Amino acid sequence: MKRIGIMGGTFDPIHNAHLLIAEQAREKAKLDEVWFMPAHIPPHKQQKKSVANATHRAEMVRLAIRKHPQFRITMVELDREGPSYTADTMQQLVALHPDCQFNFIIGGDMVEMLPQWYAIEELVRLVRFIGFHRPQAAPQPSKWTTYVDFIEIPLWELSSTYIREQVQIGKSIRYLVPSAVECYIKESGLYGADPT
Repeated sequence: MKRIGIMGGTFDPIHNAHLLIAEQAREKAKLDEVWFMPAHIPPHKQQKKSVANATHRAEMVRLAIRKHPQFRITMVELDREGPSYTADTMQQLVALHPDCQFNFIIGGDMVEMLPQWYAIEELVRLVRFIGFHRPQAAPQPSKWTTYVDFIEIPLWELSSTYIREQVQIGKSIRYLVPSAVECYIKESGLYGADPT
């Protein structure tokens, strides 16, 4: 059975920390592949609109992962209308790919939020969670940690919000995002970039 890691997010834009987390999870959790799953409308972000539309966000993911043989993109959430609930998405993926064992990659800080996830009891039957955490910051044991395989990942503080802000004020995002994504942002005039 193929072991697949699912990395969900708005990826507005995708950046090098996303890629680092995916690669570390793939290697440390012995995953065959990591599938990047851009969200249509994450339930916890329904009030906020993505700055870049779904087409741009998906293209940036494609550009970022195109040279990694174990990274893929799945459009399952972007192809659906309405809020993207992980339980619904994973039911669909399990039905489409019965030969795969799915592992959902989350930040270690999200473990305490799992009880608030929609249909969490169903979700823990469908997937195993991979929780990443910083060195010396292991999560506290709880009922939910039994559903999570924790991996330690060297992290740096980097967010899509920070990258958008840097673009808006005309600062460099080199080495924060893959070079193909940097070019795409500039050429498409995303986030206020000057497309010259």
